[in-house]
Amino acid sequence: MELYLPCLNIAIAGILAILVFSYFIIKRSSSSAKAKGPKPPKVEGGWPLLGHLDLFGGSQLPHIALASLVGKYGPIFTVNIGIHSALVISTWEAAKDCFTTNDIAISSRPATLGIKHLSYNFAMVGFSPYGPYWREIRKLTSLELLSNRRLELLRNVKASEVEMSLKELYTLWSNRKEGSGELLVEMKQWFGSLTLNVVFRMIAGKRCFMNGDLSEEKEARRWQKAMGEFFHLLGLFLLGDAVPWLSWLDLGGQQKAMKRTAKELDSILAEWLEEHKQKRTKGKDQDFMDVMLSAIDGAYVDGFDADTVIKATCLAMIAGGSDTTMVTLTWTLSLLLNNRHVLKKVYEELDQHVGKRRLLNESDINNLVYLPATIKEAMRLCPPGPLSVQREFREDCTVGGYQVPKGTWLLVNLWKIQTDPRVWDDPMEFKPEISHYP
Repeated sequence: MELYLPCLNIAIAGILAILVFSYFIIKRSSSSAKAKGPKPPKVEGGWPLLGHLDLFGGSQLPHIALASLVGKYGPIFTVNIGIHSALVISTWEAAKDCFTTNDIAISSRPATLGIKHLSYNFAMVGFSPYGPYWREIRKLTSLELLSNRRLELLRNVKASEVEMSLKELYTLWSNRKEGSGELLVEMKQWFGSLTLNVVFRMIAGKRCFMNGDLSEEKEARRWQKAMGEFFHLLGLFLLGDAVPWLSWLDLGGQQKAMKRTAKELDSILAEWLEEHKQKRTKGKDQDFMDVMLSAIDGAYVDGFDADTVIKATCLAMIAGGSDTTMVTLTWTLSLLLNNRHVLKKVYEELDQHVGKRRLLNESDINNLVYLPATIKEAMRLCPPGPLSVQREFREDCTVGGYQVPKGTWLLVNLWKIQTDPRVWDDPMEFKPEISHYP
């Protein structure tokens, strides 16, 4: 113990010295930078090195905390996230500046530790830097999974999954209903299982829930647990992100947890990939993983081996398509149940155009007006990602008349944009009739 305490004190003193030195270096470099034009207003009260991290971890949700600053600083302002300056935009005009005029400049994301550890070292298309690899994988996913032709081929997958899930829900009700004829169902979990089944079948040809196969359901629960940790860890801002020189310090063990979660997801994806390689010899190319195997065929893509590219891209598609859909369905149902007059109008439209003797088909959507407006209104009021994942300016840009230097992060407050009182009357009210966008 006598030897341990002095060593600990020396370590703490060394870390503090590095922090203080880093702070003054940052201050000096920022003050010596030449201004090329007006800079956006900066939120006051940031801590040295930590910046305004309290806005992202306080009692308020981050998108609400940032929205509360618009009245004082305007719709375009900057905050410090560690040593990084981040531009926060809260109007559709500023978003248009970013995603049309400056779309190439903001096409990459900052290289945070979470993205590094959880995205196969930036091989996931949603987190890879803009360049040849990003363009190649984006082209592949657009043509082979998200194109109208491919979605038309997969229409039966979605329809059959919805039908099977409804039948299984009815069976569950008939077997477990109480004397009142009612059954309590956790709809968020039910929507999660449904969407994961759809995405799994489209990506990997699997159906993992409610089909009586306990081994597959166990694997799906394992996946859900790992994905829950994935999203949680991806949203963490570590000391090494705030001060990159201290990335070797794993305070709290978050980096260790990230590596463990990445390993768990990789082991599942590796099993699926091996199954597809074996199945491929029989000439059965049906799902997205099969298509990627044929398209890449063992080649390296910009330094990544074929297996890594396939696993990373499939993980990106599953992560992007399952959780957001589940959140949107859950919020839409919640809003409908709390606005019975809207629910009544949805029923009336469905009775008129579909009737009560069959299920709704995708082809029916072209004849419906109020139901699509209801879904759009739910997504306006409760977007699945109210605050965008951060991006990074790769060059100096102008946004809303302000000069934004290269290296600045970008945060888009989608919730604030979609509840802008300049655009919508009573923006916090659920009114499908006003679902018209600027």
